[in-house]
Amino acid sequence: MASFPHSSSSFHLHACRRSPFELPESGRSHILSLPSSGALISSQAPTLSTSSVTETSLSSSQVQLAEEPCSSTNTAKTWRSKGSSQLTRWARTRKLRSGRPSGPPLEAGSRPSTVELPSQSQETLPIKKQFAAVDYEDIAPAFLGRENSVYMVSDGTGWTAEHSVHAALGQFEHCLVDHGCPVSTHLFSEINDVERLMEIIRDAGKEQAVFVYTIADPVLAAAAKKACEFHGIPHLDIFGPITDLLSTYLGVTPLGLPRGAPGRKSTLSKQYFKRIEAVEFTIKQDDGALPQNLHKADLVLVGVSRTSKTPLSTYIAQKGYKVANVPLVLGIDPPSELFQIDQSKIYALTINPNFLHSIRTARSKTLGVSTSSSYSEMEHIKKELEFSRKLFIENPKWPVIEVTGKAIEETAAVILRIYHDRERKYVMPRISWRY
Repeated sequence: MASFPHSSSSFHLHACRRSPFELPESGRSHILSLPSSGALISSQAPTLSTSSVTETSLSSSQVQLAEEPCSSTNTAKTWRSKGSSQLTRWARTRKLRSGRPSGPPLEAGSRPSTVELPSQSQETLPIKKQFAAVDYEDIAPAFLGRENSVYMVSDGTGWTAEHSVHAALGQFEHCLVDHGCPVSTHLFSEINDVERLMEIIRDAGKEQAVFVYTIADPVLAAAAKKACEFHGIPHLDIFGPITDLLSTYLGVTPLGLPRGAPGRKSTLSKQYFKRIEAVEFTIKQDDGALPQNLHKADLVLVGVSRTSKTPLSTYIAQKGYKVANVPLVLGIDPPSELFQIDQSKIYALTINPNFLHSIRTARSKTLGVSTSSSYSEMEHIKKELEFSRKLFIENPKWPVIEVTGKAIEETAAVILRIYHDRERKYVMPRISWRY
């Protein structure tokens, strides 16, 4: 079997993975689970056929059938659960989120048996209150020890697929690493022929993986969809639906070519050179260097040490904005040039003192500096933040942005929304580009 270069990363979450559900033999009883309590009940099915499949919220590996032949009096048989109270809580939570009884997919033409509804008191609870009552620490995975995989395939760089999947996985942060249920992501980029695509799909099927793709070529995308359906692989086309929507809206047929392919517009555009110029400017203006050039910047970031000024500046610069950053140091006045430029360019960054203390302590250990220095002392940190706060109050045109616990992308989005709102004076803040 051929192997392909791909990048992999690992996440951990409680994922529900179902194994194929075997139909009970005729004459056996089958089981339903109560959504409200997780208790088990049995129902008689003396003439159960393959067209009548019962859904169950427990997998076949978690329940055990009492193998007794059905008597002439149709005596009910029972299932014995190997699960724990944690599994019961997990099953209840899954039902609350899905709004329906969970279980293996039904075969074509089959009907699920009737399932008893939750009690009225549980059903009438507001959704938020139902979720609030869930103890996520007690939620257990359906299949312990099984590897969960997400295959991401693109005929381009795969950036869109990778970031979409990672953003979705962020919604499961309440049940990540510490719960021991790994999810591995595998990115395959520059996949532009059918043979390589089919090999990857077969591998995904063997691993019982989820298959996500961003393929611009409509023929290749259609082949991926058909192959996934043939192998029974859960799949999602991220790129196709929005491309079709824009094609209908614009009345124009899409190129069907990935970025960088022959026939596509050259990447050496004006926007490309603008980004290069912005990055070069930002590097030169880092940490208060060359204050005489502050007037040339599109954005100026100010804040005490370790408020993410440098990484934030670099990230925004890659989008084509010239960014300078000026550190605020206790006992040292900011450069006079800072107050001579357009004040609407300046953005103030602040942070929680406890959070900043933990960052500076870790930074001191990394640099081999004594943690007893004033740089990482809580009292000194509070004085620095108070100094910066007074400066921000004296300059009301500076938007003050809280960076505590925020990713660089989140803080950058806030800054750029304010920037674009000021530039175009929109009623609703937005980030706008013209293509």
